[in-house]
Amino acid sequence: MKLSAFARSFLFDAKKARFRDYPTLLDDDDKLPGLEASLEQIGEYQRRLWANQARAVLLIAHGPDTSGKDSLIRTLATYVDPAGFHAWSFSRPKGAETRHDFLWRVTPFLPGFGEMVAFNRSHHEAVIAERVWPVHEPESYNWKNRYQSVRGFENHLVEEGTTVIKIWLNLSEDEHRERLLKRLDKPRKRWKFDKSDIDGWHKRGEYEKFAEEALAATHTEEAPWFIVPGDRKSQARAIVAAILAEQLERLAPEYPTEDESVLRAYRKLLTAKP
Repeated sequence: MKLSAFARSFLFDAKKARFRDYPTLLDDDDKLPGLEASLEQIGEYQRRLWANQARAVLLIAHGPDTSGKDSLIRTLATYVDPAGFHAWSFSRPKGAETRHDFLWRVTPFLPGFGEMVAFNRSHHEAVIAERVWPVHEPESYNWKNRYQSVRGFENHLVEEGTTVIKIWLNLSEDEHRERLLKRLDKPRKRWKFDKSDIDGWHKRGEYEKFAEEALAATHTEEAPWFIVPGDRKSQARAIVAAILAEQLERLAPEYPTEDESVLRAYRKLLTAKP
């Protein structure tokens, strides 16, 4: 994947083993690309992607609860053509999802050519959350094989024409706590709470440990992870929007070439006197 210097500055770095090695907040908003300009670019180039029907984009957003995945995706979709954009959310596997291989549940929701799809969590839950809350007997898992499957799956998508952009929203523990408390104070957000969230808070460190390992094992040049500061939502949105706009522009810089003979035929038909 070709990247600008700005995008490369947020790439996963194998020398940084812990999320704490990455910033959760940037000092200067002025150095970030303008969010509105990036959103307008996303809208324009996403329409060109849809018109060309030749490539696809899969944006994957991960991070702890309250890291802003939902609001990030809503923001990115501000100007997109809904005919060519879809968003899907994945929680812990249940029902039929537990009776199939772990990639089965996401496959039907992958983007077709011309489409942009956003995943709020994804198949990576199978190598992160399932290590904390297994859905099968713990001894039945082979994590190295799952990492290999994820890499192979994403490499296949890229080779077949899908650009895969993976985002980890890096949230500090203090900000995480504050957002959970604010969620308690807002009636329209309280519904998001579940008894399992209490266990999730207790196991935050364990979850992060496995997430760090998973990102290290599934970061590739073809399908990279970007570690985005998440403590200020406006910063995270500006960063991800700029990265996404950059990739869309490279995939669909122009609209399809017009067929002049068809245009002439239409013009003749529409301008003919009754």
